[in-house]
Amino acid sequence: SYRVLDKVHLQDEEEFVDILEDKRHCSDLRFALRTFSPPPYKGAPACSSAELNQAVLESQYLRYVINEVRLSNPKSCNHVKRDFEVRDEACGIMREMSQNLQLRFIRLLGFVVRKVFKRIFSAIYVNMEGLQALQQATQECPVILMPNHRSYIDFLVVSYILFNYDIPMPVIASGISLAGMKIVGEMLRRSGAFFIRRAIGSDKLYWAVLSEYVRTIVRKGFAPLEFFVEGLRSRTLKSLPPKLGMMNMILEPFFKGEVYDVTLLPISISYDRVLEESLLAHELLGFPKPRESTAGLLKASRVLQENYGCMHVNFGRPLSVRQLCEGKINRCQYNLTPRDLPQKPNAEAQACGSWLAHMIVRLQEEGALTSPWSLMACVLLQVPTAALTEEGLLFHQLTERTLWLRKLALDFRAHLNWPEKVPDSDVMSSTVALHRSVVCRKAGRVYLTRNDELEQKHSMEEDMMRTAAALLMLASYRNQCLHVFVRPALLALAMSVTKSTRKDELLTCFCFLQEVFSNEFVFIPGQSAQDFEEACSLLHKCKAVHVGQWEVTDSDTEPEVLSFLQELLKPFIESYQVPFIICVANYCLQIRWLLFGLFLFIYFFLGELHTYEALSSDMQKNVLSSLRRLGIRP
Repeated sequence: SYRVLDKVHLQDEEEFVDILEDKRHCSDLRFALRTFSPPPYKGAPACSSAELNQAVLESQYLRYVINEVRLSNPKSCNHVKRDFEVRDEACGIMREMSQNLQLRFIRLLGFVVRKVFKRIFSAIYVNMEGLQALQQATQECPVILMPNHRSYIDFLVVSYILFNYDIPMPVIASGISLAGMKIVGEMLRRSGAFFIRRAIGSDKLYWAVLSEYVRTIVRKGFAPLEFFVEGLRSRTLKSLPPKLGMMNMILEPFFKGEVYDVTLLPISISYDRVLEESLLAHELLGFPKPRESTAGLLKASRVLQENYGCMHVNFGRPLSVRQLCEGKINRCQYNLTPRDLPQKPNAEAQACGSWLAHMIVRLQEEGALTSPWSLMACVLLQVPTAALTEEGLLFHQLTERTLWLRKLALDFRAHLNWPEKVPDSDVMSSTVALHRSVVCRKAGRVYLTRNDELEQKHSMEEDMMRTAAALLMLASYRNQCLHVFVRPALLALAMSVTKSTRKDELLTCFCFLQEVFSNEFVFIPGQSAQDFEEACSLLHKCKAVHVGQWEVTDSDTEPEVLSFLQELLKPFIESYQVPFIICVANYCLQIRWLLFGLFLFIYFFLGELHTYEALSSDMQKNVLSSLRRLGIRP
């Protein structure tokens, strides 16, 4: 039974604590009404949400922008907006955007969230060392919480943990769509969420209000600020390339000398099973995303009947922006312009912000814990689709291959949450049972479970889409551990493509592959050479290659390592090949329908579809971005 996983401990149990364990035996109401007295930020005067909003609206910066907007009205050349009209617009933006943090609503949300978490999660593991470092950091300088974004509940669990351990509650950048949810939207606003429009475009006034609001929170030390550096929730469960707008806003007070330092804190949230797994797969296949609404939330209450295993929240080491930026940016240039005047980040500041954002994503990946299911998904996706759906894979073969991959992952310095003191076969059985929505076990074999949520028809198209949905769910869990293998895999692929052993030629190919797949995987800008050396070191460590001063050669000791790594990237290679061929043939005006037609052709004549991941809308978007970046035009 999957309940076996409820009772096991992590390999690093001295670092992680299950914060639900002691809560299962005490009153939820008592928890919500407990004394909450976090230590205040040193030197920061008490400030209410209303006072914060007033400080933003009365700032010299916003007054300057309001005057500029008043004099440059795009609607009519014959009409100049009056000052109070533009100011009313700014006030309206502030009302739409701003949070209204209130402790009583934090308590209410804590009561509800705690009940939900106890019902759907076996355990929520948190590293206490990271929490203690965060508690200390909140007293010394403005803190920016930067979790990865895989589920709608990411920001809820961070706030729940901080409330549980008397750490100041954060204000959280959220999408404006959540504000439209009746009752829930206002509840989130009063729990610290502030709402940002997805498409701001060239709205100068909105940009000014948002940036001044963020900068004022940082300057005043009003509360820890939380935002998702990836911008959007990852539908593929891979890390997304970071968005830099919010990062530039939080760095500006430091660059201008308005605060002595800013602390960045990466947070890695790892799930055994994601609540939205089916929804994400269908979104990738082109099904419209359900509109966020209170009614939709109530309809989705069936998720409370499921078990989602464990969650691991790893609070990273606090990072000083002052130390990280030393030698990377000359802050003296900011003394040449008055602080209250709008100032677009120059190339140096933008490069620094980009480097910091990419580094945070890399640290999030390094802090993530890899589950047994992620490793199993890697193995299952290397089995032909027809075999997995019809014949299945022998359970003992899946176990042997997964245990081999576990050893490789440990060689590559992965953090595993593999349970101790439990037979490996029990871990595997419990994991398969937990993910019965994706795979099932019958008569000693593991089969792909094809989702029948679509219409009950048996046409080729319907059958293919059900298979695609199941495979995309499986691929999303594989994606959770791809960061562990991607650099050695790119080197293995370079060795296969170039047929060369020379380091310089392999490095050139490695850098090209990083450029091609830069939308699929996150690499820190300017560190391709370091990534290459890391890949060489890891493959040498597991005895897959011999690394000399000028050459990298295959080893006969572990030949299956390179083979596995090349197969790991095969879905991406094949998904990119088809659009590249279509592009060369000048047929990519409607790429999605051409791909669909091509796959139906292959499915009909060969009876098997090898690259279902090419049906993913995210994959197609990334392919087109790669084509444009490489200068290839249809």
